[in-house]
Amino acid sequence: MKRKIHMNEHSGTSLKEVWESFIISQTSRGVSEATIKNYYNHLKSISHHIDIEMPMDALTKRHLEQMVVSMRRAGLAHNSIATYLRVTNTFLRWCQREGLPDVVVPNLKEKDTVKETYTDRELEILLEKPPKKCDFCEFRNWVIINYLLNSGCRAATVRNIQNRDVDLEARQVVFRHTKSGKIQVSPLCSVMVSILADYMAIRKGKPEDYLFCNQYGEKLSENALRLAITHYNTSRGIQKTSLHLFRHTFARKYLVDCGGNAFTLQRLLGHSTLTMSKRYCNIYDADIARDYDEFSPLAKVSQQKEKIQRRR
Repeated sequence: MKRKIHMNEHSGTSLKEVWESFIISQTSRGVSEATIKNYYNHLKSISHHIDIEMPMDALTKRHLEQMVVSMRRAGLAHNSIATYLRVTNTFLRWCQREGLPDVVVPNLKEKDTVKETYTDRELEILLEKPPKKCDFCEFRNWVIINYLLNSGCRAATVRNIQNRDVDLEARQVVFRHTKSGKIQVSPLCSVMVSILADYMAIRKGKPEDYLFCNQYGEKLSENALRLAITHYNTSRGIQKTSLHLFRHTFARKYLVDCGGNAFTLQRLLGHSTLTMSKRYCNIYDADIARDYDEFSPLAKVSQQKEKIQRRR
């Protein structure tokens, strides 16, 4: 059966223009704001390594390979390149459905890396309750730090929690804003229930108001939250300032200190698959280190040597 030929609306347009059409298409599908922002950022990033003004019809596999070579020569990390390729291929697959050139570039498998976390000593300093005379922002930041360690949630989720989402009696918080777009219920430990009860008595506001607000009761912007935690951490002498590190820290402590498992961690972190949770398990495998003296060849040889010496 012969295939019907269609005039393509993107014919002759640049890679940049088609990418922008792709973003419009994804936005109409309800893709999250964070993902859309990432698409814009990726376009800007790859523009340093490929001519995004070139006609989309002229794009070949060789251009994409040269883009990868340029990234490598620029010193980009392996996993960064892998991320750029993954997003680029998402764009290219959309192009295929639109009838544009059938071009893809092989994905790079990301390498496992040890996720940086906050040390126990750093957590002790950050979790120390501020004095009663502190201002609202410092108290709020302290509550946020506690909540990040309680839930391991993303910064975007923290910003979008509303007063009505918190159920202290049921000891849970409803996440309406998640990366997957699915509603998630996150549990609260007894310590966090007490902290939130005190905070909400001061914060007050309407049910639909945002829980973690600025001093005027307004929703915190992404930048405002980032700067607030940066200021809070550095004011206490902690040089690490990333909010996402609390997510890694939560995963590490849940697996190592609390004896948690990958399946429950997946639910707590809101992962759609077990892949990321398994990565955390591989990195923070507490079971393999537990009682290792019983299985270590070195320990066994040393024990035998000690027995022989005691006999002499």
